[in-house]
Amino acid sequence: MMKAIVLAWFCVASVLSAGTLSFKKTEQEITAPADAQTVTADFEFTNSSPAPVNIEKYEASCSCMSVQIKDGKTRYEPGESGVVRASFDMGNFTGDTEKLVVLWLDGDVKTGKPSVSLLTRVHVPVLVELAPRTLLWDVGEKPETKRIKVTMRDSKPIKVLNISASNENFRYEFETQKEGWNYEIAITPVNTEKPVIGIFRIETDCDVKKQRVHQCFASIRKKPSVVPR
Repeated sequence: MMKAIVLAWFCVASVLSAGTLSFKKTEQEITAPADAQTVTADFEFTNSSPAPVNIEKYEASCSCMSVQIKDGKTRYEPGESGVVRASFDMGNFTGDTEKLVVLWLDGDVKTGKPSVSLLTRVHVPVLVELAPRTLLWDVGEKPETKRIKVTMRDSKPIKVLNISASNENFRYEFETQKEGWNYEIAITPVNTEKPVIGIFRIETDCDVKKQRVHQCFASIRKKPSVVPR
């Protein structure tokens, strides 16, 4: 009985002595410029516990991110503060995404569970919007015309310069609704006898280089299987 009591006391004492980090924010939302190449999020923290805290490991959720801790410091005494900086390589990304950084503090590596999760929501304005981006027909379906709307979301007009198609099984017509602002692509399959995919490349004069060229798709697919109950 006494042994069980001592063991229980030891476990409680270990929990009480384990330090932790207090973050001002564990989630951030960032709206970046349309031409952003990198986005940086700083997460400030303080060791507000009575015990030292060691950051044993830290990593990002994808290869497009890098993580740094200010001054490379990984041990924080009570009352000490620091910053975790997450930098994102935006590449050709547009729209909304979520990026995660996790930290393993004292003992976390053994359990395999990080103590801290830091989430950044990034929004990059889409200047050339395609809706929908993919048109679908089922095999054997009537080859009716379907449309993709192209809407410019910049503060000034963006013109479509050229459209090219990868598959002759899809005919298309390009329609200007309002020059520089609204267009439509009308796509019609020649036939729907078998599965096939067509890729349409849309070139514009958008000032932001990574948003000048876009792709949309037309696909004839097998009918989804019906699973019997």
